[in-house]
Amino acid sequence: MKNKSFLSDPLLGAAFLMATSAIGPGFITQTTKFTAELKASFGFVILISVLMDIGAQLNIWRIISISKLYAQDIANKVLPGTGYVLSILIILGGIAFNIGNIAGAGLGLQVLTGCSVQTGAIISCIIAVVVFIFKEAGKAIDIFAKLLGFIMIGLTLFVAFQSHPPMAEAVMKTFVPDTINETIILTIVGGTVGGYISFAGAHRLLEAGISGEENIKSVSTSAVSAILIASLMRILLFVAALGIVWQGIILSTQNPAATVFQSAAGQVGYKIFGLVLWSAAITSVVGSAFTSVTFAKLLHPVVTKKFREIIIAFIIFSTIIFLIVGQPVKVLVMAGAINGLILPFALSIILAAAYKKTITGNYKHPYWLAAAGWVVVAAMTYMGIKAISGLFI
Repeated sequence: MKNKSFLSDPLLGAAFLMATSAIGPGFITQTTKFTAELKASFGFVILISVLMDIGAQLNIWRIISISKLYAQDIANKVLPGTGYVLSILIILGGIAFNIGNIAGAGLGLQVLTGCSVQTGAIISCIIAVVVFIFKEAGKAIDIFAKLLGFIMIGLTLFVAFQSHPPMAEAVMKTFVPDTINETIILTIVGGTVGGYISFAGAHRLLEAGISGEENIKSVSTSAVSAILIASLMRILLFVAALGIVWQGIILSTQNPAATVFQSAAGQVGYKIFGLVLWSAAITSVVGSAFTSVTFAKLLHPVVTKKFREIIIAFIIFSTIIFLIVGQPVKVLVMAGAINGLILPFALSIILAAAYKKTITGNYKHPYWLAAAGWVVVAAMTYMGIKAISGLFI
């Protein structure tokens, strides 16, 4: 593994696949919107979400690696039938999010080139499909995610500097917030490691043949790296938005992130927003399609035989739905909430598998890590129930 170059290292590729799967249009919009609502106190939400994300991802990646099984197969071994439930939830959520991702990619190209959102969506669909046409699709995914991931981070870093954020205030409120909003924490954690995103990197490593106890340290490093990459992007968006909000500028309710980029760097900033949005959306299209179809392997043997072809069909199907129906905002909002609720369900199954010898053999899962995982399950379940009950009060 040490001899692998930056572009060809599958461990780093898996980290970037998970991170860029998380960094989609919703990720960008939510981060800027919540910064406008909570101001510097949103830093506390990011801090809590990073800790919860790492607790979830380390458990999921390690158990999948040790067992050499996909998450749905682990679930069926823990409790027969749950693997099918998990697969259906992930696939449905993946389709809903991919429609939004395609829409975001179309909007990004519209900002960059002036084409219609529909034309931009079709072009983006073709680019995503090309990634999976290669026989070495796994390597193509890795390179694609890394390059666009660095472009997003670099450009957002520039905009963050241009917005002149109040860093002292941001640091202070990260540890001593004015307000704590459980629903926003649930949404942010769900948007980073909820639904298919939890398994994107771990399933990519299985596909690359990197698993087993001999690779556990490398897998753990890759899992933490994935969270840190996604969190770095969220922090940069947060400080960029905070700088603009701090100046008293009101963010657009339709597209708050565009206001941030344009206010910070003028027309150049607006074009940068288009490129960042497109990069975020197209990498999420690739990550969502890949991971969702790995879950479909449980449903029929033909998925394994025609893996790349079905991923391509998944992307095209999502694009057609967008072109016919448009972006179903209510569906996307609901999918985001469901993602947050899928995490405690999926993570509890993984944690139950950690100490079953029929799944993990002689591997001894660290008790502190399992305890951290159960804390995440309890916290996400509590916040999820509170958020849902709030809808009916």
